[in-house]
Amino acid sequence: MSDSFDVVVIGGGPAGYPAAIRAGQNKLSVACVDEWKNRDGTPAFGGTCLNAGCIPSKALLESTELYHRVHEEFAVHGIRVPNVSLDLAQMQKRKAGVVKTMTQGILALFKANAVTPLQGHGKLLSGRRVEFVAHDGTRRELTAKHVVLASGSAPIELRSAPFKSPHIVDSWGALDFEAVPKRLGVIGAGVVGVELGSVWRRLGAEVVMLEALPDFLAMADQQLAKEGLRHFKKLGLDIRLAANVTGASVSGGAVDVTYEDAKGEQKVTVDRLVVAIGRRPYTEDLLAAGTGVELDERGFIKVDQQCRTSAEGVWAVGDCVRGPMLAHKGKEEGAMVADLIAGGFAEVNYKTVPSVIYTAPEIAWVGLTEEEVKKSGRAYKLGVFPFLASARARAMEQAQGFAKIIAAQDDDEILGVHIIGPMASELIAEAVLAMEYSASSEDLQRTIHAHPTLSEALHEAALAVDKRSIDAINR
Repeated sequence: MSDSFDVVVIGGGPAGYPAAIRAGQNKLSVACVDEWKNRDGTPAFGGTCLNAGCIPSKALLESTELYHRVHEEFAVHGIRVPNVSLDLAQMQKRKAGVVKTMTQGILALFKANAVTPLQGHGKLLSGRRVEFVAHDGTRRELTAKHVVLASGSAPIELRSAPFKSPHIVDSWGALDFEAVPKRLGVIGAGVVGVELGSVWRRLGAEVVMLEALPDFLAMADQQLAKEGLRHFKKLGLDIRLAANVTGASVSGGAVDVTYEDAKGEQKVTVDRLVVAIGRRPYTEDLLAAGTGVELDERGFIKVDQQCRTSAEGVWAVGDCVRGPMLAHKGKEEGAMVADLIAGGFAEVNYKTVPSVIYTAPEIAWVGLTEEEVKKSGRAYKLGVFPFLASARARAMEQAQGFAKIIAAQDDDEILGVHIIGPMASELIAEAVLAMEYSASSEDLQRTIHAHPTLSEALHEAALAVDKRSIDAINR
């Protein structure tokens, strides 16, 4: 086996494996090094996303939503399901099966695109050399014309509530509970926190969420966030804002959590505690001395707009570089870098990276929030269409939320789109495409949407921008 490649990718997650596949498609010789091991010790490609994050969480979200709908919604449809019971072991087995299928699919894609998979630890040395240590301890030195760093990220551990499995866990641990905890605490009410809280609340857990920030989903459009908070509280999530956790201790099989809020010191006792306060770039033992690769003050690898590092021929993509820690953002960066290495043209439009929260209702957005547009000083107009007025949403018994479009007052360019409602994760793609082509709200107004569909909500929101909505009262 050759130890010399055109491209060596360190990291096989959602940024690394697409970089390797695209490099293979570009007829470059490429190897992808990844050290991930699952809890049973088996190696797997796909990184956190496929093995312990995006994919297993979405599998559980889908299963638990069905369970919740059987109890809360099916009777409205005239469907009576007596004696419904939960088989959590089967639910977890299904989740594991989905994950295994997806991770094995990466190996099949590697084979189809002539990518050499190497499972073990990769470390960048000077001169674009890579030290590879296989899981069995075997060492090799690889050389490459280009090296792509895609080492990903790791959960942030809270000093006041350090991980102590099985009682105090990170997001991965929260996906593997073997029983539904009677009382569940979640530190952090961001994207991961509300998704995990939703999973276990639907299955019967009492869920208390402690968020340090005073505003819910502070990074989102606040009209969207307030609507989301209303629905999550209706689900039964006890979300406490401006709550700073000061300590967590395991006692008698339970976890005592102390926190401070406007009323002073508070205490809550739970059976399991999930810490979901964010992630940090993972660069441990990634860079040897003399590589020339620089890190910023937060530990991210410094890159330019095209993901070039400060070292010639070395690139970095995904969670280990600036920007949102999103799998699809990393995927596009990986493909871009592979095309640039091959001498092609490529770019990532960071203004049109969508964000999604896979709760019920789903939340998705792209572009600027109303608060950001207002702060910029640019005159704007907006249109909002409620799913209550959507025939398809009504027929689905999922008429919660709304679609919101923000457009510039001067040239009508769409500046941001925010959706909370059924299938928002799918609907946002139309908005991303529109903004990629600098579309105006009038462009969407003049685009025919099939009836009855959920996508009509975007059409009507665009019409509402100019107070021309057909199916809702214009305000």
